[in-house]
Amino acid sequence: MIKDKLLRYLFIPLLGISIPYLSNVITYRNYTFLQLAAITVYFIFMSWSIWNCAAWLHHKIRTWFTLDQNTFIKISTISLTNALFGGAIASILTLIYYRFSKENFAWTYFLLNVFLSVLAVIVFTLVYEILYLDKERQIDSRVVNQLDLERSMAEMSNLKNELEPHFIFNSLNALSHLILTDPATAHVFNSKLASVYKYFLINKDRDMIPLQNEMEFIDNYLFLLKLRYDEQLQFISKLNPAHNDKIMIVPFALQIAVENAIKHNEFTCHEPLTVSFEHHDECILVKNNKKPKTHVPHSTGIGLRNLRARYRLACNKQIKTEITHHEYTLQLPLIYK
Repeated sequence: MIKDKLLRYLFIPLLGISIPYLSNVITYRNYTFLQLAAITVYFIFMSWSIWNCAAWLHHKIRTWFTLDQNTFIKISTISLTNALFGGAIASILTLIYYRFSKENFAWTYFLLNVFLSVLAVIVFTLVYEILYLDKERQIDSRVVNQLDLERSMAEMSNLKNELEPHFIFNSLNALSHLILTDPATAHVFNSKLASVYKYFLINKDRDMIPLQNEMEFIDNYLFLLKLRYDEQLQFISKLNPAHNDKIMIVPFALQIAVENAIKHNEFTCHEPLTVSFEHHDECILVKNNKKPKTHVPHSTGIGLRNLRARYRLACNKQIKTEITHHEYTLQLPLIYK
């Protein structure tokens, strides 16, 4: 049922007083104050009876119709049924009033009283239907929002699950390279990788994490990269650590940005790849000098595609790229608590 207390409390007494007055079924000068009070209570009771009968019928008849059925037929059926029952109740109770009051029966006043009662029934039937439709719209809206939320959560979960094997593959690929070329460094790499992967497992199910946590993670990740590439990689951080616990970022965003720079550029000890991090307005800029690889291995594009999708789902923001002849810039939005 709909919430109609205000309508009932306001209009049941109002109709019980106004309809007899407008239809002239009461000759007010023939009664004392107490008699008029009793008559008024009687007609308010009539109004209450008609209202509750119509409201009950409205609720029951609506259950007979499905959402895809003709709305006009539904409203017409409810209005006609309520009008018939309302008219019948008004007729019976008005006749009883004439039987026990001082009034002389007059068809004109009797029919006018019944007509006004039926008219009120039809008007408030339409009002109730509007309230029902509004309630259904609110329910539909909540259902749609819940379905959208569940879809977004499922999509986010798939993206996070997609990210884990991608991270493991790239890390093990680097480890296998070190095992062949520098076993001692590979041992250090493996130890550090364990702590990095632990962080990955702890945070991979989160939508957003404090920037401070992400910076600690990226420091460890960059340490792994330096073990493998040594002087071929240079990292410059211009990020201010102050208040970074109040700034949120999508997990592993910085790591994916660095990984993307390494994947698509050539670099040596003499011409190193320089990656810088700096805070600009409400985003972090990750910049790297450009020297595109002449032969780029097949790329699935999981990293940036995954990052874009997670930003869209987590905070409805977009990452942006800016490419010049010498530099590639990735803008990562931040969220402030």
